[in-house]
Amino acid sequence: MRSERFGLTEQGAPVDAYVMTNSSGMRVRILDLGAIIACLEVPDRNGLLANVVLGLDTVSGYLHQSPHFGAVAGRYANRIARGRLILDGIEHRLEVNAGPNTLHGGPRGFDKAIWRAFAEDGEALVLRHLSPDGDQGFPGTLSVEVRYSLGVANELRIDYLATTDRPTVVNLTNHSYFNLAGEGSGDALDHIVTIEADSFTPTDATQIPIGEIRAVRGTPFDFTRPTPIGERIRTADDQLLIARGYDHNWVLRAPAGEALRPAARAYDPASGRILEVLTDAPGLQFYTANGLDGRLVGPSGRTYRQGDAFCMETQQFPDAPNQPNFPSAVLRPGERFGSTTIFRFSSDRT
Repeated sequence: MRSERFGLTEQGAPVDAYVMTNSSGMRVRILDLGAIIACLEVPDRNGLLANVVLGLDTVSGYLHQSPHFGAVAGRYANRIARGRLILDGIEHRLEVNAGPNTLHGGPRGFDKAIWRAFAEDGEALVLRHLSPDGDQGFPGTLSVEVRYSLGVANELRIDYLATTDRPTVVNLTNHSYFNLAGEGSGDALDHIVTIEADSFTPTDATQIPIGEIRAVRGTPFDFTRPTPIGERIRTADDQLLIARGYDHNWVLRAPAGEALRPAARAYDPASGRILEVLTDAPGLQFYTANGLDGRLVGPSGRTYRQGDAFCMETQQFPDAPNQPNFPSAVLRPGERFGSTTIFRFSSDRT
């Protein structure tokens, strides 16, 4: 592993990048700002490398323009309704940043923090962050650790760990925007996706779950068989109209927390690249980059537009603190939040 200076914040604080490589040619560049995966290069069916995640070139871009490109989202990834949660009878008001709701921890979430980075033996990087009591309105001092490790079989493993000194809520995920044809290559609508889920959680007009667990069968949300992203994305379905595409939580089949199991798979027919997602989390947010509008320019020098990538965010359910029938996302003193996700890359050549 090697480190290099990525840039400086407006206050002059340094932001460093850490580069991990393996013997199979995979290369990952991670920033201590936001624990961001800034570059992820993997081979195609012919062995040619390409960066398969969207990103930006500057610290300022990540701090002021980024829609959470590659970052660890927290303290609570996804949405909490009306910036409000009640824990043990006490109401906590959170900072809102997505209409009336709190999204990905608020306007100064974990993606804006500079984490402490520690290189480990082999290709592994540990990043730590201390979120103080009252941060963005969340109760409790939360100690967070994220460990990235790169395996020889082109697997990027992410291990999350958190502890607290007061009851709080926690939901951590990585928010990488993937395009297996390569960053800046255009839309990803031809990618073929499978999601290991028979149901999803529909939302209201502000994209807050309504509490229902709805079957995907017979709907545009059925990815139980390999399906191109764009095949049904323009269907006149109320849920697709609300989000302007896919931006929903799928309820993964196997029990959460017991063991890593397959959650999703994406295949790009043009390059032959394959992404498999494994996790022990209960949910997966599948998002088709609906908010990209051509105003952001990536390292390729090309603009990013709607549908140019997809996210597969392993997670607790959105708004779980306000949804009694969803799995609990509460963390209490003396408990440890732990979760693991693996992004596994291969090609149709192997």
